[in-house]
Amino acid sequence: MRQLSLARLWVLMVTAFVDQIGFALILPLLPFYATRFGADATTVGVLMAAFAFGQLISAPFWGRLSDRTGRRPVIIGGLCLAALAFGVFAVADAVWMLLVCRLLQGMGSGTLSASNAYVSDAVGPDERAQALGWITACTSAGTMIGPAIGSWTVGWHPAAPGLVAMAFCLLNVAFAWRWLPESSAVGNVQTARRPLAGAIWSVLRHPTEPRSVVIWTYSAGMAAFMGMNAVMALYLEDRFGITEHTIGWFYVVVGGLSVVMRGLVLGTLVRRFGEVRVLRTGALLLAVGMCLAPLAASPWGFLVAMVVVPTGTAMLFPSTTSLVSRYCEPEEVGQSLGVQQGFGGMSRLAGPLVAGAVFQFVGAEVPFWLGAALVFAAALCALRLTPRSSPG
Repeated sequence: MRQLSLARLWVLMVTAFVDQIGFALILPLLPFYATRFGADATTVGVLMAAFAFGQLISAPFWGRLSDRTGRRPVIIGGLCLAALAFGVFAVADAVWMLLVCRLLQGMGSGTLSASNAYVSDAVGPDERAQALGWITACTSAGTMIGPAIGSWTVGWHPAAPGLVAMAFCLLNVAFAWRWLPESSAVGNVQTARRPLAGAIWSVLRHPTEPRSVVIWTYSAGMAAFMGMNAVMALYLEDRFGITEHTIGWFYVVVGGLSVVMRGLVLGTLVRRFGEVRVLRTGALLLAVGMCLAPLAASPWGFLVAMVVVPTGTAMLFPSTTSLVSRYCEPEEVGQSLGVQQGFGGMSRLAGPLVAGAVFQFVGAEVPFWLGAALVFAAALCALRLTPRSSPG
């Protein structure tokens, strides 16, 4: 790795970890709060999708802005928006306020493309998937801890989870402001040669090109995964009587496995088998996990089935991001990753909307089956990629 890259990544990993604690702290509680305010399953799907809409409209902009001004100010700006969103959640007493919260969260998370570009600046191509795995391992650790804190604090007062999440986020802003260096001198950050609209249109116009195939595979996997997340709390409540006081422990187990996979195992797999093979295997495992989950007859059986899901996502998502960063010029990394996150945002928008409606009007298990079919189709599309097509 380049000199000082480990130090830079250490600070970014801490920032990602604390940011995800706040995000995951309120996410499992959202369906319970929404139903308390009179929302049905379809409305819960809309609330989940609102996050994706905010991310969709902001991710390409944040990515291109980070190419122009540097990664650091964009990352800090996103954290500030997240703090505002958590404050809205704390005072929410109606569904429309939860909607505002989710939109602000999504706009703040659009800076993910800047964080990924930061990794690309600091780490060479051959080590990029492993470095991205470290970052996502930290977010998985936050996903593991956040829901447990949320389930604990919700017993204090309904506003407590939002206030605690906001406090975490404000501490994170202060930490990043003090310790996060710029990934490269601002004056040396070059502007992307291709207009943003052209980069988006290229993915639509040339869907069989390697970079486009990777982005479409990522988008399909994300749609299925986020659709499952949108209805999982409702499914567990309907099937097993799980409440907001106990759901956090599901995330502890699943998040713990994801930390191990992304932080300790992913790098070895990529070095041995390459990003393309790891991507394909991850998509297949995600599909298998989503097939098995609704077959479970008990909460413990559901949890065992769900163990396969973070294994699949840990292999799929970092590999796709690494490949996208390889298929572009250095000065277009932020923009390309922003385009990827933009398409991912469309998936985060469509997945929860479809899953919520299907859950309410078709059947509680059907969103899992549909998601599994979509991810399996993505795995078939990824067969167009071969290890020989990997750039670099």
